Amino acid sequence: MPIIHCLLKLNSTRKFKSFQLKAGFWESIKSGLMKNNSMQVIDPPSTDEENVEPLSQDFVLVEKTEPDGTIEQIIFSSGGDVDVYDLQALCDKVGWPRRPLSKLAAALKNSYIVASLHSIRKSHGSEGNEQKRLIGMARATSDHAFNATIWDVLVDPGYQGQGLGKALIEKLIRTLLQRDIGNITLFADSQVVEFYRNLGFEADPEGIKGMFWYPNH
Repeated sequence: MPIIHCLLKLNSTRKFKSFQLKAGFWESIKSGLMKNNSMQVIDPPSTDEENVEPLSQDFVLVEKTEPDGTIEQIIFSSGGDVDVYDLQALCDKVGWPRRPLSKLAAALKNSYIVASLHSIRKSHGSEGNEQKRLIGMARATSDHAFNATIWDVLVDPGYQGQGLGKALIEKLIRTLLQRDIGNITLFADSQVVEFYRNLGFEADPEGIKGMFWYPNH
């Protein structure tokens, strides 16, 4: 039996208003990310609100130093730099059913935006020897004019509960809105609907229902 997802639509009025309170929102992200004094949250590069955001952007979201001197950085990227094998491994970690690699690659290629989070670890005294690992991803498809739908939102279980998923979706939404795409939807399992409500999404807005067609065989 197929799993039926709930259709959620972004309340554009609420989100446009909240983006004007950019600093306040980012402070709430910081409070969720900072667990100890060794962690530093890096402010994203400032942008002119009236200018369109660059097509791709990379910046350090979080930086922390471990007791042994190892430095870990969490890098946000909207440039689509996601290896299909890394994505499959991440899907395995969160318990998602495996999908053909060829279809995963096609989904990434045909997405309007692919946003990712990578962990980069630099051991003390081993300059040039970095360990890079995909720990989060979300992607959006779009008609490039009016509508966009967010898909495949996932965060490594070892990094959940730190506000990274919230930061990932907030940045993806901001990018879509700055490209003048105001009708943003996604499909969510029932257990995560409240998470998306807190980001401004509404279930069944104005009575609109998500409808699915499945083959009979």
